[in-house]
Amino acid sequence: MTHRQIMEALSGLLLVLFVAMISSTIVSVALPQIIGALNGTQSQYTWVVTASLLAATASTPIWGKLADLFSKKTLLQLAIIIFVIGSLASGFAQNTGQLIAFRAFQGLGMGALQVLVQVIIAAMIPPKERGKYNGYLGGVMAVATVGGPLLGGLIADTSWLGWRWCFFIAVPITMVAFILLHKTLKITTVRRPDVKVDYVGATLIAAGVSVLLIWVTFVGNSFDWLSWQTAAMVGGGLLILAIATWVESRVKEPVVPLHIVRMRTPALAIVASLAVGMAMFGGSVFLGQYFQIGRGYSPTEAGLLTIPMMFGVLVSSTISGRLISASGKIKPYIVVGSLVLTAGFLCLSTIDHKTPLILISGYMLLVGAGVGMSMQNLVLAIQNTVPLRELGAASGAITFFRSLGGTIGVSVLGAVLANRVAANIAEGLARIGITPTQSGGSKTLNIAALPEPIKGIVRAAYGDATGHIFLISAAIATVGIIAVLFLKPIKLRDSVDLTEATKAEQPAPVR
Repeated sequence: MTHRQIMEALSGLLLVLFVAMISSTIVSVALPQIIGALNGTQSQYTWVVTASLLAATASTPIWGKLADLFSKKTLLQLAIIIFVIGSLASGFAQNTGQLIAFRAFQGLGMGALQVLVQVIIAAMIPPKERGKYNGYLGGVMAVATVGGPLLGGLIADTSWLGWRWCFFIAVPITMVAFILLHKTLKITTVRRPDVKVDYVGATLIAAGVSVLLIWVTFVGNSFDWLSWQTAAMVGGGLLILAIATWVESRVKEPVVPLHIVRMRTPALAIVASLAVGMAMFGGSVFLGQYFQIGRGYSPTEAGLLTIPMMFGVLVSSTISGRLISASGKIKPYIVVGSLVLTAGFLCLSTIDHKTPLILISGYMLLVGAGVGMSMQNLVLAIQNTVPLRELGAASGAITFFRSLGGTIGVSVLGAVLANRVAANIAEGLARIGITPTQSGGSKTLNIAALPEPIKGIVRAAYGDATGHIFLISAAIATVGIIAVLFLKPIKLRDSVDLTEATKAEQPAPVR
């Protein structure tokens, strides 16, 4: 392909990637209004996010393998259709149960689009020229990360649009990309006959994690921590994951390559990524809710108030990337990033419904800086310690676990927040002589429909409870610090593959 042909096809690919990425961030700020309009609860709020993340995480490795078997262009077009149907269905949802189901279906498309775009770019552009095009990829990701919450807030606040357009807006943009790619994307289908798709492993992992997340959502409310329901769900979830591990050790091309997970540096980087993903995704999802419900700001204002965290990610990732390229050392920046991330969460754990916004902005800046210095550099650490033949599998493994960590983080922190808020509301109502059953549905997020005294109690409950989940985020991030401290000193290698001396130090792959 000529440069012009590449740019024409790349414009469609980047448009698809932008819509896929923004579809998750655009909802984060508008979600309090969405769940309020549908009379949903805090647990349902969490699952609107968790459902799409879990579906995307579990399906991403499968889409990657399918790209080695079938036409990449056809698969991309199929993924666009799935994503469009999921977006339309989510926009027309009449209750939170429907929205959660449709978001899971949309998540299948989101995961497919994100991985297929990168696979097609790799197949379309030679490695020696890929660097200059990667800048466009990074720019799109940055704009989607920063612009998503702002766009979601503006749409939710615009009376003639409303929150449903947070889902509908993806449809016309994605269809334009579909037509553009149909005309411009010319890519040869190269099938690898030896590829095996691990459907069973991916399904078992998703099922096992889902059972445990459902238990986390309902334990303490619907049933006790020590109960037969807990035993059945925890025991069942762990058994399914144990079977998944056995399957992964037997199949030719597993979703999670166990021989890579057993290596020291990849194993520690995966643990750190899991911790960073849990802390970052879990923490950031609830900041928009804190600003709107806990502090009474509009969706647009909440989007603007989250900018310091996004700014921290962009600046620290750019600066640390340049410093690593100059020095060749990776570990010091990952360690500093993990420490800064934990410090940021510890600061955020002190907030309540009266904390000055200038302090909260500073705390979010710290969290963003920590994420920017650690997240992508953990991928870089793995890529510089495994041989070329394992590069794709190792990068895929750390991305998989980071997304899985985010899914678990959102679910666990959401469950903790729901329980804390319920306790705070009960205490507040008791002070004014009202029992929770008389409060007119204070468990829902439809704050506007509540009487004034109860509205104030609910806002204070959310504002004060949010700090508690950031303390848990700090504890999770501390696990990441411990993991990265045990990393071996890593230097950027000059060669494409490991040298023979370094290869000799690597454990042999398990067959």
